[in-house]
Amino acid sequence: MTVAAGWETAVALVFRARTLELLGNTVLLAAITVPLCIVVGVGGAWLVERTSLRGSKAWAVLLAAPLAIPAFVNSYAWVSAVPSLEGVFSGVLIATLSYYPLVYIPAAAVLARLDPAIEQSAASLGLGAWSVFFRVVLPQLRIAIAGGALLVALHLLAEYGAFAMVRFDTFTTAIMEQYRSTFNGAAGNMLASVLVALCLVLLAAEARLRGNARYARIGSGAQSTPTRLPLGRWEPAAQGALAAVAVLAVGVPLWIVGRWAVAGGAAIWQTAELAHAVGSSLWLGLLGALVTTVVAFPLAFLAVRFPGTLSRTLELANYVTSSLPGIVLALAFVTVSLRMVPGIYQTTGLLVAAYVLLFLPRALVNLRAGLAQAPKELEEAARALGKAPLTAFVRVTLRLAAPAAAGGAALVFLAVVNELTATLLLSPLGTKTLATEFWSLSSEIDYAGAAPYALLMIALSAPVTYLLFQQSKKAAGQ
Repeated sequence: MTVAAGWETAVALVFRARTLELLGNTVLLAAITVPLCIVVGVGGAWLVERTSLRGSKAWAVLLAAPLAIPAFVNSYAWVSAVPSLEGVFSGVLIATLSYYPLVYIPAAAVLARLDPAIEQSAASLGLGAWSVFFRVVLPQLRIAIAGGALLVALHLLAEYGAFAMVRFDTFTTAIMEQYRSTFNGAAGNMLASVLVALCLVLLAAEARLRGNARYARIGSGAQSTPTRLPLGRWEPAAQGALAAVAVLAVGVPLWIVGRWAVAGGAAIWQTAELAHAVGSSLWLGLLGALVTTVVAFPLAFLAVRFPGTLSRTLELANYVTSSLPGIVLALAFVTVSLRMVPGIYQTTGLLVAAYVLLFLPRALVNLRAGLAQAPKELEEAARALGKAPLTAFVRVTLRLAAPAAAGGAALVFLAVVNELTATLLLSPLGTKTLATEFWSLSSEIDYAGAAPYALLMIALSAPVTYLLFQQSKKAAGQ
């Protein structure tokens, strides 16, 4: 679309005051939100995993719980509680409360499995507790922090509903406005090109920050159990800080959504639209999860059984594509379908294809781990015992990889159920999901009518969020 628009038109649309304003808003949002998420995420992980904090197991679950509440639901709750919320700092508040678990979960997993021997050596050389943390522990969290910060930044670029509710303009909200006013016009596509460039810059920055360093214990003997730092007189302050985070990130949204659900009465639950939205969300979620898992399997199999340049290139391409905001991918699908195959525009197949490209890594990562636990030697042993190649593959490899495939499919299902922008642009006429119906009602200030959709999205998200949390604990050996 950039080439089709012509160089002069593209330059005029990209280098204009509106684009610079959106770029400034986006950079400011990321510059404030990402460091806050790192502070809250790493601080919470350190308190839970490395101190004598009372109730640490309960706090570990509570700090991960905000992932079960979609950001646009969080924004809806806060706006209905404080209608005057708007602008950059409101966006920072919503984004921080919604996305800090993306830093907390990997940081907690790393802290749980770090060998404390280096810390003990540093302490024996005279370093205090804070010096040990900043000079020994924090550098070992670099990979987790860089990865979590990248996820937060990519979510900030992709988020639409949360920022539209607080009337804070970003590239995603501006692209949606352009789409509604001029459908598939050049202005929206030029803004999308800038957004793509920002995503690629973030990916390159994360790769450079992460570097090639690896942090692993290679000495002999078993790893010792970390000594938890006594909090002493700081215990009340730590408990208060974690309680404040939990109340703001989980308590306020649940309370507000529950209050609107009660205020609406039984009538808001007895609507044909709600039943239709539940059915559509479940159907699209299951279909998207199934197709994505099936597509991911050969890629994961190739990466595990035949590692090389081809498998790495395919895997990298999928990660780059999935890092793009849903609205950018949807615009690409709109352009290609209308110009080349108009018949597939606004069909279920096209929508599911978009889900596959957006969420493929969620299934791919899990399948890779599962297939790695099913070495080809087991399959060869089954064949040596007389089983046909296909039978050996199904009864050995597929059977061992099934739990990982189910975990990946569950994560894709969660993402599809809560997806908003691509669904708004690509869904067939008449299709209404929990996310799109919630957005329609909340945009009309029908907060009571939107409450059941919000509660159902949270109810569907909660088990998968807990599964993700348990997987991180398992990876940490707990």
